[in-house]
Amino acid sequence: MLSFTLYSETDAPSESKPLLAGSRREFGMIPNLHAVMAESPQLLQAYKMTHQLFCASSFNDAERTVVWQTINGFHECHYCLPAHTAIAHGMGVEAGLIQALKAGVPLQDPRLQLLRETTLALVRERGRLSEAQRQAFLSAGFSKANLLDMVLAIGQKVMSNYTNHLAHTPLDKIFEPYS
Repeated sequence: MLSFTLYSETDAPSESKPLLAGSRREFGMIPNLHAVMAESPQLLQAYKMTHQLFCASSFNDAERTVVWQTINGFHECHYCLPAHTAIAHGMGVEAGLIQALKAGVPLQDPRLQLLRETTLALVRERGRLSEAQRQAFLSAGFSKANLLDMVLAIGQKVMSNYTNHLAHTPLDKIFEPYS
């Protein structure tokens, strides 16, 4: 079986060392996902950048959580589902929403449920939404910027979800209670 190294700031490729140091400063640790991605400094840098950009997007914390967890669930990511559950708790996202996303049950908020359904359709249909889907999304108060920010999130999650599938990234201890 192909194995990947969990790099640190000391043994990572030289271009990844400052990126991992930044992860340690930001999170107080180096998440195993970042440690694996350090094999490719370009991937780690791209992932970190898309994460920052999506966090600054047109969505609030609850909406970002819906988008992230919908993509993570579709890709069946063993690492990102519990990691983003922990992140959602840390952001103060309502516990009922977090649990409903984890359980795969309909969301109580119809607008968030539509966001979930639209995200899922974007992933499944590779960006192709029907005119009715686009209009329903916009009629619910979402914007064209929201649609494009969902594409940004899909790019971010493809990087992390696929990396975790390839590397069988071990779950960090801090995320284990959320698995």
